Amino acid sequence: MELIFEQSVPGRTGISLPAIDVPEEEIESLIPAEYLRQEPPGLPEVSEVEAARHFTRLSRRNFGVDTGFYPLGSCTMKYNPKVNEDMARLNGFARIHPYQSADTVQGCLELLYHMDRCLSELTGMARVSLQPAAGAHGELTGLMMIKAYHENRGEGHRKKIIVPDSSHGTNPASAQMAGLEIVEIKSGKNGRVDLEELRKTVDGQVAGIMLTNPNTLGIFESDIREIADIVHSAGGLLYNDGANANAILGISTPGDMGFDVVHLNLHKSFAAPHGGGGPGSGPVGVKERLTPFLPKPLVEIKEDGSYYLEYNRPLSIGKVKSYYGNFGVVVKAYAYILAMGPEGLRRVAEDAVLNANFLMKKLKEYYDLPYDQVCKHEFVLSGARQKEKGVNTEDIAKRLLDYGYHPPTVYFPLIVKEALMIEPTETENLETLERFIDAMIRIATEVEQEPEKVRLAPHTTVVGRLDAVKAARKPALIWKS
Repeated sequence: MELIFEQSVPGRTGISLPAIDVPEEEIESLIPAEYLRQEPPGLPEVSEVEAARHFTRLSRRNFGVDTGFYPLGSCTMKYNPKVNEDMARLNGFARIHPYQSADTVQGCLELLYHMDRCLSELTGMARVSLQPAAGAHGELTGLMMIKAYHENRGEGHRKKIIVPDSSHGTNPASAQMAGLEIVEIKSGKNGRVDLEELRKTVDGQVAGIMLTNPNTLGIFESDIREIADIVHSAGGLLYNDGANANAILGISTPGDMGFDVVHLNLHKSFAAPHGGGGPGSGPVGVKERLTPFLPKPLVEIKEDGSYYLEYNRPLSIGKVKSYYGNFGVVVKAYAYILAMGPEGLRRVAEDAVLNANFLMKKLKEYYDLPYDQVCKHEFVLSGARQKEKGVNTEDIAKRLLDYGYHPPTVYFPLIVKEALMIEPTETENLETLERFIDAMIRIATEVEQEPEKVRLAPHTTVVGRLDAVKAARKPALIWKS
């Protein structure tokens, strides 16, 4: 496919401006010379229809939740209702400026205040900050609060943060950025935190533990209350990576499990666009004893019912994002929560869990299932059986592209060899799930009968296998003639 620069013809234009009806001015009289270009920018010269067709063709080569099944485990790529976009684009939300005075944006502040209340109830926390821009940003914010809490109590020596070997990769990265020392503990044979290992690890240096529940194996940490007792009795706090909240919405809360801090991914669990369709939002909620350390400002309400931004918070860790976070994402997620209601959110979790268990049960005959137990919203298969035939998990993922599906997460979590992590979400119907099952079974059969076809996949995509390492380390992000 030609680049738009390769379609460029000198002098061709895609715009038609009306004649000016004011006196013409020399550009040098309006802009200082040091800010003026010395030569025209290197833009493609194409007609409007050429530009429209070019970008429409590009969009058709993209794959997203609007175009197909996207079972990317641990990422909750579910359908985003378009009415949420309409709500975020209402003039009263989209055409405001962050520097407007509070009395002119009362509706926006009211929405933020009530979103805080909604998320606090859903997580079992006392207050929520909506500032963090994404999940990992929420992790860093939460850990900074944990650190500030210990320091305020005269226990700044607590630097140790415990993470299981099944944790998201962002967890240790966030802890490192927060200046904490990462201590990894191994999971037990059942895929959950090994309590004896945990008891050996906690001591007077522990700042806390980071857990995802359900964890990245799709398994619920059923010992969570005992885990909380062990960590709390040592003076540490519990951080919940809420990336997997889709499995427990309306059923259980991190607060009831004993967590002190939690972040949510509005762009996952609350149906705002994700990934390239972002931006994201990673609100952080805390129990009462940590509320003084929340980022400032918080939206508060006066006795007369008006809303304001409260900056007078002396123990706050400060601002973590310009203005008040990604406001448009918060609007979309708020619209989703109101549309679903308490019963709808519970149904989300129930259907997500049901769909995942349906797929797991249908596929475990054809792929290895290292942790054969009831899962939550996702599960992890292993391609180890196929690897013995010379076909690895990446080959299986590439072959799925030929069948029209986005591949699952592969090679994660690291504790499962040849991992295939599948999360169907609640928004897919039975027919879609059955077609995906059929594709996975056909690939397993191909591995037995004609493995070369899988090893050389994909066969039907615009490009074949890319050099992923080179693309990550030496990306070509600009066009050069």
